[in-house]
Amino acid sequence: MKALVAKLISSNAGVAALILRVPIGLTLAAHGAQKLFAWFGGYGLEGTGQYMASIGLEPGYLMALLAGSAEFFGGLALVLGLLTRPAAAVTAFTMLIAIFTAHIQNGLFLSNGGYEYALALFAVTVSLAITGAGRLALDNVIARSLAAE
Repeated sequence: MKALVAKLISSNAGVAALILRVPIGLTLAAHGAQKLFAWFGGYGLEGTGQYMASIGLEPGYLMALLAGSAEFFGGLALVLGLLTRPAAAVTAFTMLIAIFTAHIQNGLFLSNGGYEYALALFAVTVSLAITGAGRLALDNVIARSLAAE
């Protein structure tokens, strides 16, 4: 089991993953905070849940809780480099759902409510799911601790 966890969190990605992780993680956490806590001009769980139900994601409140949690906690995990691959995979899946349920019908461009922004977040999170956390990540501390045992 330790070997599996160590393999899951180890990464030789270098500084590039760190450069992707921090701003994308902060952005995702902020978007999740909009959904969960109505921060930064968001609508909170109630408003986001109503929107999700209106586009067919029901029960809306639960879907808002799941999407908001994936973005908020996944984003924080990316910033810290903690369980980076699982956090990135969950947020990538969340962005894929957002693309196909909320944005695809509006075309590519964000100015029309399109999917370009969610696609960019999806691409970065898939990249991080493949490469791992890179340098300056809690994953590396955990991996070293597992290797020392």
